[in-house]
Amino acid sequence: MNTTSSTRGSGSGNGNVRSILISGAGIAGPSLAYWLHRHGFAATVVERSAFLRDSGGAVDFRGEQVKLLKAMGIFDAVKAAETGMGDQVVIDRAGEPVMAFSSAFFSGEVEVERGDLARILFEATREYTDYVFGDWIVGLDQRADGVDVTFASGAAATYDLVVGADGLHSGVRRLAFGPEEQYRTDLGWLIAGFTAPNDLGLDHEGRIYNVPGCGVMAASARDRSRLGVGFVFHAPGLLYDRHDVAAQKDLVAATYADAGWETPSLLQGMREADDLYFDTLSQIHMDRWSTGRVVLLGDAAWCAGPGGSGTGMAMMGAHVLAGELAAATNDHPTAFAAYERTLRPAAKIGQKQGKGSGAFLAPINDKKIATRNKAYKMLTRKLVAGFFNWLTARAANAVEYKEYPTTAATAPALPTTRDSRIAA
Repeated sequence: MNTTSSTRGSGSGNGNVRSILISGAGIAGPSLAYWLHRHGFAATVVERSAFLRDSGGAVDFRGEQVKLLKAMGIFDAVKAAETGMGDQVVIDRAGEPVMAFSSAFFSGEVEVERGDLARILFEATREYTDYVFGDWIVGLDQRADGVDVTFASGAAATYDLVVGADGLHSGVRRLAFGPEEQYRTDLGWLIAGFTAPNDLGLDHEGRIYNVPGCGVMAASARDRSRLGVGFVFHAPGLLYDRHDVAAQKDLVAATYADAGWETPSLLQGMREADDLYFDTLSQIHMDRWSTGRVVLLGDAAWCAGPGGSGTGMAMMGAHVLAGELAAATNDHPTAFAAYERTLRPAAKIGQKQGKGSGAFLAPINDKKIATRNKAYKMLTRKLVAGFFNWLTARAANAVEYKEYPTTAATAPALPTTRDSRIAA
């Protein structure tokens, strides 16, 4: 495990803001590290996991967010790793097709698995970013001229600014703003995602299957030997242990015991999976995203849920936050205010779209399943294709890509081969 020895003022930033600590090495954190380097700041990224996480479902980019990928010099690497997904076919209980969502609905202009994107961003920033894996922030003590940070490892350091890019269950948000329960709104559905052997024989295509209150999504893309599987089910108020994976698998298995179709084989795949992601579909609503020298980014600040363009919005937020910090020179309150003023309207659009994700993925009764299928079958017809395209791109285009003057050169070209795992 690496440990950090960064001290405030050790970087080469603008004015007196020199060193910035970022919590979270997922997507938002490395994206921010990239842009901070372009503006001359020194960034340290601390990640609780002992290694770079290479799991997670596919994420897509459209419109203004594609401009962002190109501006970062990573579009070609993302394109080389794209899923190449085709249609997602809704099937009935007999496994027969009911309707199909075209690739544009779920996959946008370019779609990539989250793990591949994390690797690309890590490779783009590792040469100039101090990555610390296997550690996390346990204490924040703000002063007028910096933030004293204590880590779980016992290490301590002082930074000019601290950024919480650590997701829905942000530790930075809890330390700086208060308990998660004050800001989290559960939508009433839970999600379990994992990879499994491709026993369905799918090839760059997916299946969506429903029984009341339960949705099953299975798709195989670039790696035809495996499936990306998602179970979404309606269970408002359900209590569970976030850290007990075995109990989570038992819960999913019990919920889907009589679901039919190919669910039994998918549940067996879940039992054998070592990458289960299990959580509520939730949103984060906050009146402000910063306090003093601490600011939140991405899901830590405005989690929208599936369909809310969360990944692209987090990367756009990283670009705006770094650019406003550079533009404001040493005035971080002004930078934070400008960043929030730019992103908050887009976050609201994403949350509005994400709010209905559970009902779309797992309608609660047969009537609602039929209504969803009928409505979206109509939307995919040629006569309303323009509105359909606008609807799917709305959140992605909510923030226009803006050029900020930069002081550092673009990161070197990235390799397009896929690493199996990057350890700390």
